[in-house]
Amino acid sequence: MKKIILILFISIPFFSFAQDELSQGKTAPNFKLESLDGNNFELTQALGKGPVLLSFWATWCKPCMEEMNEFNKIYEELKEKGFTLLAISTDNEKTIAKVKPLVKSKGYNFTVLLDKNSDVARKYYAQQIPYSVLIDKDGKIVSSHMGYMKGDEKKLREKILSLLK
Repeated sequence: MKKIILILFISIPFFSFAQDELSQGKTAPNFKLESLDGNNFELTQALGKGPVLLSFWATWCKPCMEEMNEFNKIYEELKEKGFTLLAISTDNEKTIAKVKPLVKSKGYNFTVLLDKNSDVARKYYAQQIPYSVLIDKDGKIVSSHMGYMKGDEKKLREKILSLLK
């Protein structure tokens, strides 16, 4: 019992720090990652045009695949209005080879980035996937969401639409 209380006591400051670090209104940490086409991509390249959604996912994650299909619909609908979707794969060296064929087979046209060591995922406190972070055009975090349940995309779409006004 003492061990459980100690673990909870030690972990509470970490979780409140993580939440505080990624809370609404804070500036999103910048990052550089390799894109699926082999080019370097920096978050600042996407800012200023409209809202940006970071979606942390992996090829082996079934809820991620369901979420990506829904995010793709939102992206196709809103990309011309300034919405950007950055799908950040957290696949490691064992599964990274599956990313490109999967993206191609699904017909995704949004930017896919490779976070092979999960460095960016750690920056954004993505402790499990799927995990998404919505950023406004000025680079401020609007919201973050862990996990996926059918219907989550409707709430997200409304938030994106409000940022596009």
